[in-house]
Amino acid sequence: MARGLFVLNGSNLNMLGLRQPELYGSATLDDVRGDCERVAAELGFELFFAQTNAEYEIVEQVHEAFRQDAAVVINPAGFSFRSVPLLDALRMLVTPVVEVHITNIHAREAVYQHSLISPVAQVVIAGAGVYGYELAIRAADRLVPRD
Repeated sequence: MARGLFVLNGSNLNMLGLRQPELYGSATLDDVRGDCERVAAELGFELFFAQTNAEYEIVEQVHEAFRQDAAVVINPAGFSFRSVPLLDALRMLVTPVVEVHITNIHAREAVYQHSLISPVAQVVIAGAGVYGYELAIRAADRLVPRD
């Protein structure tokens, strides 16, 4: 049985490559998905990749990861700073959670510096650009036992 991995993306990440490229770079979410598919296949993960601008949808995706006993790599984006429902959903997981941010949130404006999600993550990667997703998947690989 393949190890499950959910890569979940929060609000506005569907606009990668268009929105503030000086901050987020020129890679699109489709580029990120392709990178994630490549690395997940290399490491033997069965990948579920999604993006949503709706808080309830990302909460439902975490519930599904729980049901499937899958690890989660999550870029909560704007949900990082205000979403208690997402935090509560992630608390349910017994599998690893790896939080990833394209920018270094600690070097940004004060509103972006404190992620509610970080306390439930085993690993937090921030500031590596979209390469952070690969680092996050590799971190999840180290935390999830192989069959």
